[in-house]
Order: sequence, then structure tokens, then C-alpha cells
Amino acid sequence: MSHSFLKESKLYIVYGGNQHRIYTDTALSFSQTFAEDSYPVKTLHDQSKMMEGTTINKANPAQFSFGVPLTAEKKEAVITELLSELVATSESDIETQQLKSFDMYIETSSTIFKVADCVITSADFNFSPREQFKVSVDGQGTKLSRVAYYDTSSNRWDDAIDDSAYTIPGTLISEGASRTPLQVYPVVSIDSLDMSSIIGMTVSIQNDIEWTPYETLNKSLAVTGASNAMYPDTYTVNNRIVSGEVRQYQTNNNITQFNDFSTNSNIILKGNRMDGTTFWQLQINPAMFTSRMTVGDVYVQSYDFRSTDNTALSTRITQYS
Repeated sequence: MSHSFLKESKLYIVYGGNQHRIYTDTALSFSQTFAEDSYPVKTLHDQSKMMEGTTINKANPAQFSFGVPLTAEKKEAVITELLSELVATSESDIETQQLKSFDMYIETSSTIFKVADCVITSADFNFSPREQFKVSVDGQGTKLSRVAYYDTSSNRWDDAIDDSAYTIPGTLISEGASRTPLQVYPVVSIDSLDMSSIIGMTVSIQNDIEWTPYETLNKSLAVTGASNAMYPDTYTVNNRIVSGEVRQYQTNNNITQFNDFSTNSNIILKGNRMDGTTFWQLQINPAMFTSRMTVGDVYVQSYDFRSTDNTALSTRITQYS
């Protein structure tokens, strides 16, 4: 008997025929649940008392999350692409937008799991000169399955269905040996005004998706177990939101920025290396913001911002190098 340990897990993203090895921190999780429908049942002994019957024939969307430290070699650039870019689809001459989808594989010492047709629903970037720069990702997929197991007798991965030799699909992208962690400090300008004495900054990108109803009477009658249950397969993107917060010490040099707001501003957010060069940059224009003061041992001014036009997010991330 062998256990599967999180610290031994390996994450692979398969997208566009390529296989990307993603080095995560310990914040890796994935799961899928089934939906239950209950109904009242009368008993033969007492028609006035009720029992609860149940049917289970469909699965909820699979959920996953992981944290990825961003490195100087930017081997995690595929995460930014999958998060920000939309693809146009056409169905019955109605133009819709969808996120780029991918398959996610999690390899443990004994098992390979697959989350199919994944999309990233949110990502949070934390800019702090005291912590390693990383992105925290949440997403959903259509189906979680166990696709392979490690056969100790033959020392190979075998397919979980037919016991044939198994390999994760896609061409593995060459990574090289170097993976250099980064600490970045935030640099912010609002309408060409450079902000000073910044403590930290967060940027959140949210993709609001809705899964199309996928339960039908004919399909539900054919369900005998998890293998042929009804799984989601189609979704729509209802909205996209780019938002965040900038925190700065209030000093005599920036007191003129006290308690302000705008509904049409140009905000440039940067994560700079310690040598002053820009590693990550996002420009949102137009954007709104409101500012507020927090009283403590040191007075702090906080800016809450949000993009008011999210139609071209992929071109707003103007630098990641």
C-alpha cells in the first residue's frame, strides 16, 4: 500500500498540443462533486410520515486551484495566456466569446488524475517586496478522472481502463535547468501621476462563467454510475472584471491625493525587479478608482480600482519579461 502526498505531486497543463510542467507551491487542490436530488416518499406503515428518497445522475463542474511562483525565466507564461485571452466561437451564426481551454494532469507517486476542458475563472497577483512574486489561480473543468496508475511489476504507467502503457499527451516544452524566483516591488501611476511610498498592491482578474444546463430526462434514465453520469460541457462568459487595491503610506509628499475618486482614469500597474527594470505590467484604461484613508500607527491611503472596459484584456498585460 502506498499513499499519495501533495508535496510529491506534479502538475502538467496540456494546451495546443504542448505539455507544460507547472511548478506550484503547496496550494494545489482539485475535486468534483455530484449533485443530489431528493424527493419525499410515504411509508406503508404510516402514510402521514415522510421519508427522503434520492437520485444522483449528474456531476457539478470540477474545481481546481493552485499557486504558481513567477520566475525570471517566465516559464509560467502559459498561465497568463490562458487567463487573459478569449477565443471567438460561432454557433448558429451567433458570435460568442470563450476562454482558452486546456487539460490539467496531476501526477502522484501512484496515480495520474485528469481534469478535462479546464478554464481559469480567477487569478490574483500579489505585489510585495517582502514576498516572492506569484499568482494564485482558480478554475473549473468538465470532468475529473483517474486516467493512469503506476504498475510496480512492470515499472511503468498503465492506462486505468485497458492497462496499456500510458503517457501524458502533448510535446513537453523544454524548460532548462534554471528557475530563478523573483521579488518585485509595485510601481503605480494614475493619469501620469506617479504614486509614492507604496506598501503593496494586489491585482485580481475574474472571469464570470455560467455552465449551460446539461441535464435531460433521456440522459438521466441511462445513468448507472459515475462513469456515465451527466457532466457539464458548455459555458458562456458573462463578464470579466479586473480590479485590485493599492496601499501607500500617507506622507507630506502625497497628502494632496487624500480622499479622491475618478470614473475615467488611465492606471498603469508595474512589478519591477530590484534593479528597477519592469518584469510585469498591466495598463487599464479606462478605469475607475476610489480612495480612502485608514488611521493606525501610520496613516495609510488605499485605492480600490476596477477596469470599466474588459474587452481586450490580453493586450492590457503589456509586459511579462
